[in-house]
Amino acid sequence: MSRDHSQFTRRRFLGNFAFASTAIATGVGSWVIPADWANAAAGPIKVGIGTDLTGPMGYAGNADANVAKMVVKQINDAGGLLGRPLELYIEDTASNESVAVGNVRKLIQREKVDLVLGGITSSMRNAIKDVIVSRGKTLYIYPQLYEGKECTPYLFCTGPTPAQQCDEFIPWLIKNGGKRFALPSANYVWPRTLNAYARKVIETNGGEVVFEEYYPLDQIDFSSTVNRVISNKVDVVFNTIIPPGVGPFFKQLSDAGFLKNGGRLACVYYDENTLSINQPAEIEGLASCLDYFKALTPEQPFSAKLQETYEKQYPGNFLFAAGSAATGTYRGLKLWEAAVKEAGSVERDAVAKALDHAKIAEGPGGPAEMVPGKRHCKMNMYTAVAKGGKYDIVARSAGLVDPKEC
Repeated sequence: MSRDHSQFTRRRFLGNFAFASTAIATGVGSWVIPADWANAAAGPIKVGIGTDLTGPMGYAGNADANVAKMVVKQINDAGGLLGRPLELYIEDTASNESVAVGNVRKLIQREKVDLVLGGITSSMRNAIKDVIVSRGKTLYIYPQLYEGKECTPYLFCTGPTPAQQCDEFIPWLIKNGGKRFALPSANYVWPRTLNAYARKVIETNGGEVVFEEYYPLDQIDFSSTVNRVISNKVDVVFNTIIPPGVGPFFKQLSDAGFLKNGGRLACVYYDENTLSINQPAEIEGLASCLDYFKALTPEQPFSAKLQETYEKQYPGNFLFAAGSAATGTYRGLKLWEAAVKEAGSVERDAVAKALDHAKIAEGPGGPAEMVPGKRHCKMNMYTAVAKGGKYDIVARSAGLVDPKEC
């Protein structure tokens, strides 16, 4: 990924507020879209978004911020919640945990938001969750696919878990790639915990993990890893290296002939946003398993309408895509909306009680529902393969898949 692609300027961000010419910068990395109802007696309901607008994960964080703006606009246009408008506060977590803690604290202490939604990497979630849930006593929704095992009260997860991404996907990879797996990985909690789950599924289904390695998040030279893949005749590279390293790694694998010789790339966070990191030929045949792909829109009218609305409001490079947590952001806000309506309040305990069993009949990729007592979400799952820079759907779950968490 080029630095120009992954970095995002404040001016460009403010320019993306297509519906909110009244967006106000309130400090470095801080923006607010004020509620425009002057007659709301009880005042606005405050929604806080903490996400990576800058840094290596900026491509994902900007998409998530756009989705939040889109959903808040839809809710306000439909009359708000409990007769009150939503006011949106956005803080840049900057792909940097130390920066994020201070900025998220603003949402809690200064703005006194009723909800915080955000975080992309698990290291980011772990850095900010205590500030939100324990110290701030605020409801927190984490929208990204992740490694599971997050069972903190008042923290709800609306992205896929290892069970949802691996149980059907890995058997498909063995059948459509081969039995010899390599697990090259970024060195933090998500890859380590996901790999432990993936290894069990691989071995249960007759596969073998040839090697499992971990690298610094900023590493970009993978020549020794590529050599190990080639010399060990690996069939499937099950990748959890993230930006900025993933682009160079896939290019180096391609240059070494891995794909030409029949190798299969697999990466469960790869979506339409990340397809653009490499040239199409460098990732041809890459397989991913997510809760939504744009390729579903011809068969899903609601997903098609949602995709069209997003692209009309936010044209450009920050795409509505599942691996970037955009679908989890949409799902999280709509489930929270349903919970607030049921609770008749934004008080944390009341909303958490309602959110515990909240459902939405329509969403990206289909309906979704929280699993009571588990604070995780059932959803449809899809396997897709990259062909010529786009995805083709090659497999799908029979129904909503259980996250198997908590």
